[in-house]
Amino acid sequence: MKEKFSLKDELFNANKVEMITQEIKEVYGLFEAKKFKEDVLGKFPELELKERIYHIRDSLKKYLPDEYKEAVNILLQALPPELDQRKQDDDFGDFIYASYSEYVVAYGCNDEQLDFSLQALREITKRFSVEFAIRDFVNNYPSETLAMLEVCARSENYHERRLASEGLRPKLPWAKKLTIAHDLPLKHLDLLYTDNTRYVTRSVANHLNDISKIDARLVLKTLKRWKDSATQEAKEMTFIINHALRTLVKEGNEEALAMLGYHREPAIEVKKVNLKTSSVTVGEALEFEVEIVAEDKVMLMVDYVLHFCTKKGTRRPKVHKLKKLTLQKGEAVMLKKRHPFKANMSTRTLYAGEHLLEVQINGTIIESKTFELTIN
Repeated sequence: MKEKFSLKDELFNANKVEMITQEIKEVYGLFEAKKFKEDVLGKFPELELKERIYHIRDSLKKYLPDEYKEAVNILLQALPPELDQRKQDDDFGDFIYASYSEYVVAYGCNDEQLDFSLQALREITKRFSVEFAIRDFVNNYPSETLAMLEVCARSENYHERRLASEGLRPKLPWAKKLTIAHDLPLKHLDLLYTDNTRYVTRSVANHLNDISKIDARLVLKTLKRWKDSATQEAKEMTFIINHALRTLVKEGNEEALAMLGYHREPAIEVKKVNLKTSSVTVGEALEFEVEIVAEDKVMLMVDYVLHFCTKKGTRRPKVHKLKKLTLQKGEAVMLKKRHPFKANMSTRTLYAGEHLLEVQINGTIIESKTFELTIN
């Protein structure tokens, strides 16, 4: 039987611990390497991913010098070379170094060590992003940290530039909530949207998508300003706009759709929305089809919304992408979809009852169908 993949074991294991142990030992001869490894690995089986990060951090505190700057300087000297600048995308580095940035947060987020700690995070982020660690500094020392991140936004190193966006995202997944106003980092994004590195521009787009959940008007205004400036290459600007507007598009925001070229009331006729069955059992799939005829040349963004039953008997909607397409006048298309209802999903608990399917074109619901979900 194939062994189940474990992300925590892939990222934090004996080989990774051995690697950082040897790196530290090379620059700090008094490091008790054997005891450090035994302490770290001894608890790994009972710890989840984030707990392993904190456990390594606490073990470093035990085996490094008590004086904060001396300990952090050892960690900085032990860091591997900076990540390859030629890759320019998806080069996250090694997760094991997240423990180093957490060490800086735990023991150096204070008045006395502030400047030193911020510079230490700049070095660490060139090996593994400190987007989570920087948020404590943003909340506790906003003016100083935002000033440092503005310097990062102008850096030649694209990992520092990405940090100036990613670390300030208002809704960064799995991260501590920021207490600063959501519009304060716009001056950082204004420096970054023209970047020639996708790793950076993707973060900028994700950042704007976060803001769109708070202040849609600000996002639309910002994207229009950036587009009108013509300072970013057209293809990359299109990527930023599409990626930044994905939440607003799902919500059917008329201005967002118009910015992407989709009219709210396209010249089409929807011939039919057909469910293959009126009842689906968990473990099976809902199958449906949508037939569309274009009355003129049109750009279409076709989504479907599933309204799932909740434990309380209400419904909760979830928008899913179906198809983006351009149709010529008189052209017809039949779109087919098979949506599985899997048991034991980690993201959603399924409940029996009447569910609702809505087909949405260019942000407008064009037809609704109910179906029954049963559980064996």
